[in-house]
Amino acid sequence: MSTVFALVDCNNFYASCERVFAPSLQGKPIVVLSNNDGCVIARSAEAKAAGVPMGAPAFKCRDLFARRGVTVFSSNYALYGDMSARVMSVLTRMAPRLEVYSIDEAFLDLTGLPGGADAHARHIKETVGRWTGIPVSVGIGPTKTLAKLANRAAKKRPACGGVLDFSALPDPEALLESVPVADVWGIGRRHGEKLAKYGVANALQFRDLPQVFVRRHMTVQGVHTLLELRGFSCIDLEKAPPPPRTLMSSRSFGKAVTTLEPLSEAVADYIARAAARLRAKRLVAGGLEVYVRTYADASGRPPSSDIAAAAPQSPTAHTATLIALAQAALAGIFRPGQRYKKAGVILTGLEPESGRQLSLLDPEPANAARDARLMATLDAINAKWGRDTLRCAAQGASVTGQSWAMRQNMRSPRYTTDWAELPVVTAG
Repeated sequence: MSTVFALVDCNNFYASCERVFAPSLQGKPIVVLSNNDGCVIARSAEAKAAGVPMGAPAFKCRDLFARRGVTVFSSNYALYGDMSARVMSVLTRMAPRLEVYSIDEAFLDLTGLPGGADAHARHIKETVGRWTGIPVSVGIGPTKTLAKLANRAAKKRPACGGVLDFSALPDPEALLESVPVADVWGIGRRHGEKLAKYGVANALQFRDLPQVFVRRHMTVQGVHTLLELRGFSCIDLEKAPPPPRTLMSSRSFGKAVTTLEPLSEAVADYIARAAARLRAKRLVAGGLEVYVRTYADASGRPPSSDIAAAAPQSPTAHTATLIALAQAALAGIFRPGQRYKKAGVILTGLEPESGRQLSLLDPEPANAARDARLMATLDAINAKWGRDTLRCAAQGASVTGQSWAMRQNMRSPRYTTDWAELPVVTAG
């Protein structure tokens, strides 16, 4: 039996999340800005039609926003992450196998499902929209790569109603010919530029290349893409992504930081967030790195960066332990008089919390169990009552108002993750 894959992709995901709780914005242009309200990172279809460029600095678009009636939002990652989880939860009910590919994309295995792939895909689209409010497009194909291309076409062809089956196309080669080779999943810009030198401009031309040529210039990954375009499935669904080797948390500051205390609070806050993610993945860290970046100074000296590393006695996910290490490392690289624009932490040497080999430096079992219970309680309270309900003192009393806090002047409420920001419904 030939394989049937579907790629479900949320349409203009960040903008769609904002519309779920502001239905008056349906059909109106929306953009979402990056950290510190810097650049445009997401646009609704109407904003694209209004000529808002992707990645454009927000301050350069103010006149355009006002002239075209564009509603502007600061990024609201708590909302987007939760809405993504809701979409993926719905999709797990729709197919026996699923691979979460990104915050707004998932591959599904539709092989052998009764009723036909197209009908099932339309049921998926309708169900996700009804249960979550998020519109999606669905591309279907015998391989993941062809499902990707079908999804791309589904968004560009209104007549197909957001669902397109590559295998049902009357002229599939026309679709392949319309796709620039660099836009093919697995090829990208660098290989695309190289292929262009050999006269390969689109997906159809790439599909027809000799396999030996592709292996020589793009290794086995390129061969897999070639075969997938020919309809031979080489890339299966990932049951679970491999555990990360590092975990990073960083932010640019809302305004320059010049003293150690607020810089230290920022680093502690980033560590706390990274440690919570570490525990959620059931991992521990064997080391960490702290880095800071400055603005250019008055003399014209360019921005500079400093980095320091530290390691606990034994791998840990205990927030207080990691904060103490990070703050000590920061103190060693802090330079008075500098204007700092960004700081970040990287947890390194990650490994599963269970199954690792113990050492003589490990804490006593009773102390380790106590620390684990403490972190579990911290995570449970923050999960139930909202992030930062409980904080370490080293993080400062609150993120709000801190000089290092990220600028989010136009953020919508965290409707689904914060009790204090639940949507309010009024009747008649």
